[in-house]
Amino acid sequence: MRNNKPKNIKQIIGFIFLMNLFTSINLQAQNSIETDFEADLKTLLESKPTPYKSIHDLFSKYNRDSLKIKQFVEASKMASYIEGESYALNALGVLYRNISLYQQSISTHKIAEALAQKAKNLELQVINLNNIGVAYRRIDLVKPALDFHTKALEIAQSIKNPSDALKYNIAVSHNSMGNIYLILEQYDLANKQFQESLIIEKASDNKLGLAINYQNIGYAFEAQNELDEALKNYNLSLDYNNQIDSDLGRVICFNSIGQVYIKQKKLGEAKTIIEQALEKALIIGDQYYIALSYINLGWVKKELRLFKNAETNLKQGLHVAKSFSLQSSVVDASKHLSDLYSIKGNHKLALQYYKSSIEIKKTINNDRNLRYVNDVIIQYENEAKNNQIEALANENELVKSKLELNEKMLWGAFFALIIIIAIIIALYRNRQLQQEKQILTLEQDMLRSQMNPHFIFNSLNSIKLYFINNEKENAVYYLNKFSKLIRKILVASSEKEISLEDELDTMKLYMNIENIRFSNEIDFKINVDDAINTANTKVPSLMLQPFLENALWHGLSSKKENDKKITLNVFKTLDDFVTISIEDNGIGREQSQKINKDKLLKRKSVGIAITKARLANFSKSFTNDYKIDIEDLYDVNRIATGTKVIVNIPVA
Repeated sequence: MRNNKPKNIKQIIGFIFLMNLFTSINLQAQNSIETDFEADLKTLLESKPTPYKSIHDLFSKYNRDSLKIKQFVEASKMASYIEGESYALNALGVLYRNISLYQQSISTHKIAEALAQKAKNLELQVINLNNIGVAYRRIDLVKPALDFHTKALEIAQSIKNPSDALKYNIAVSHNSMGNIYLILEQYDLANKQFQESLIIEKASDNKLGLAINYQNIGYAFEAQNELDEALKNYNLSLDYNNQIDSDLGRVICFNSIGQVYIKQKKLGEAKTIIEQALEKALIIGDQYYIALSYINLGWVKKELRLFKNAETNLKQGLHVAKSFSLQSSVVDASKHLSDLYSIKGNHKLALQYYKSSIEIKKTINNDRNLRYVNDVIIQYENEAKNNQIEALANENELVKSKLELNEKMLWGAFFALIIIIAIIIALYRNRQLQQEKQILTLEQDMLRSQMNPHFIFNSLNSIKLYFINNEKENAVYYLNKFSKLIRKILVASSEKEISLEDELDTMKLYMNIENIRFSNEIDFKINVDDAINTANTKVPSLMLQPFLENALWHGLSSKKENDKKITLNVFKTLDDFVTISIEDNGIGREQSQKINKDKLLKRKSVGIAITKARLANFSKSFTNDYKIDIEDLYDVNRIATGTKVIVNIPVA
């Protein structure tokens, strides 16, 4: 005992010395970091750079430290450095999202985006819009997610020479659009968006972006049961995540690979890799992937018939998912628990969890949600194409103007008299050409408004549902109606005017097709005065469709009651006019305008304007001009009961 005592004292003294040394080193390192932070913060506040890259290069090393980010926010606010405050709030919003505080993340990004707008900094605005969309997608709110991603993409693509930050965010937006197509189960279209994103990510050698896109491509293949291709892309994603040493990326890939292994019945390998995913997810603290890992672990244990452990893991995943409003994860956990209890013979619990999963899934992927997503995507693609056409037309007009100017100057230099004669002829001819061009443009615009991809896509989708539901007679019936409508539209587009009889027949077909999407609940009637010979009465072709479309989508689509009516009356009150009235019992113009105003993305409608211009050209052949009146209908209590459009068309 006496021999060991000095030795023990020496060990204690040595341990105390080492502890003091480590503490001193740690304090020095911490003081050094604080000194660096203060210096960097001072540099930012003094120089106040506005490009995102300049701020990011100096501050990005502190983006995982919430205290330093909050210091940056307050310091920027006091120094009136709007870009710095917006950047710091964006970084804080990302931190909130990564620890599953999604509502805080969304509100923080919205404040940052408002500051970016105030500073007119498009880079920060686009970045925050995309981050708001990502947060909404995490909690399965598809509509606002799509709105914010689409708005970000529109702003970014409007800039001729985008910065690297904007190029990266264009890739992010394409990736998000791809994820929306995955929800719609349009896997080819989804892959097209991911490939667009990959081109940008490869050009900038952004390994994180490449990892994300290969992961999403793998998911698309997995959804189509092409498991080998899915596994190939998941492993590519994992390789890039390993290169950038991303634990979060590994968690995502481990879970995806584990799911494929389960489907391939490689249950031992699946269990091992999912356990690794759960271990890393718990360290990271991302509740979304913690829930996913628990659910996948419960799934594989269910397949291994380890029922008790499977039940525990699935309930853990369900608890986390419910706590953080992760609706898709709640659906998956409930579905697996239903299967588990069914295997165990507890059919009451199995039915309870099955019903729960179905109800929640309906709220995520209801028909209106998917239709909205589809409409906005098609609207965005159409507007992008129209903008390109408009830009080319403007360029063509500019070249044409320059050529005409050069020609006039050349003639002016040689023969003044010839110039005067040429100008008179040119002006006369130009006026004729302009009139012909205007008429042709109106006819083309009219055809485009009738044949737009949005209408065709949704009509065919509606008919497709009859085939899917094995309602072959309905499918064939409406397919015949659709083909007749397309043929009539194509025939009418080649003629400036058609008989009123043909116009009314075409409108019947149009309403038949559109009524499919309203579950045939719209009562559409046409009443024609016996005194009118519709076969001999001429009208501009397809002139009534925009009014019927307005009645459908602005008047009746938002009406909750099933009593939906549109009545088309044709009569004569004056000898020189045929009067057509279109009356609906919808929500009225005032309520419709309020609903449209609240939408982030406005749907642009030019159908009525085109019709008015065509009626103006049509009326030039008559003594009298056309007239359109719109009446708001009210009941005795001044509550809106619909809208009535009255069109007076001159006749010979």
